[in-house]
Amino acid sequence: MIKKKTFFLILLINLLAINLSSSEVNIILKINNTIITNYDIEREGSYLKILNPQLRNLSDNQVFELAKESLIKEIIKKNELSRFFDLSEENDFANDYLNKILINLGYKDPIEFKNDLIKNNTYNFEEVQLKSKIEIFWNELIYDRFKDQININKEKISKKIEDSPTKAKELLLSEIIFRKGKEENLDELIKKIMQSIDEIGFNNTANIYSISSSSKFGGKIGWFKEETLSRQIFEEVNRLKINEITNVIKIDNNFIILKLEDIKFNLIENDFNKELQKQINIETNKQLENYSKIYFNRIFTNYNIDEK
Repeated sequence: MIKKKTFFLILLINLLAINLSSSEVNIILKINNTIITNYDIEREGSYLKILNPQLRNLSDNQVFELAKESLIKEIIKKNELSRFFDLSEENDFANDYLNKILINLGYKDPIEFKNDLIKNNTYNFEEVQLKSKIEIFWNELIYDRFKDQININKEKISKKIEDSPTKAKELLLSEIIFRKGKEENLDELIKKIMQSIDEIGFNNTANIYSISSSSKFGGKIGWFKEETLSRQIFEEVNRLKINEITNVIKIDNNFIILKLEDIKFNLIENDFNKELQKQINIETNKQLENYSKIYFNRIFTNYNIDEK
């Protein structure tokens, strides 16, 4: 009799706990049959703040919207990938990708990162590993589909390397890539982005407005040798001082704003083949990034997003 009472008491406590938590968890939207709750978005927001600590300067509503958009993209990618890959498979490239992220974020080892995940009430390490797999498998999918459409002018790249000086000026750049919607006014959109840069900074604005995968990292895209930039980009960036931004640059159907974060000068290695392959990889990744946006926009139309 005592055991039965104890059992019902435990059951009642569990039911109360479920009811209490369910009153705090609300459905925010549905992507086809997938539900996203406020709890999901809060966890994603906490994770994005780890990837880019400057997001802590944004309002809760701004981070909430960023996290929501991030989850929408990830769920759509994951659903598409499940048609071609087994996401439960171990993937060395995904592990390497995650390790590079940890190094760039300044973590000494995975244990320190795991502790930070716990402290910030976000994903566990296994869930972050899955996120890395999604990015790696997505890149693999894009490469498989579009590799034959990549057009690399090796002669042009070779000529640029041959004509380059022995001392290289390197630029640390961040980007905001955006696209005008059908019903949007371009001047109004640019005004809104520029106002956001003035109010919350370039990197936080990249998180909000940029459609590039670099947006999760505040738009940071790394160091570039000056001579590897296209003429159009070079002419804009060359006039900048550190922390200044370019005018809006139109490239194909996209618009880009660049920020000069830092400058350094290095002696150039006289390994022609190594430099050639490096520049080919940069150009290849640039073209694949563009194909990635095209493909995502194409499959996006297959999803019904119902906001509650």
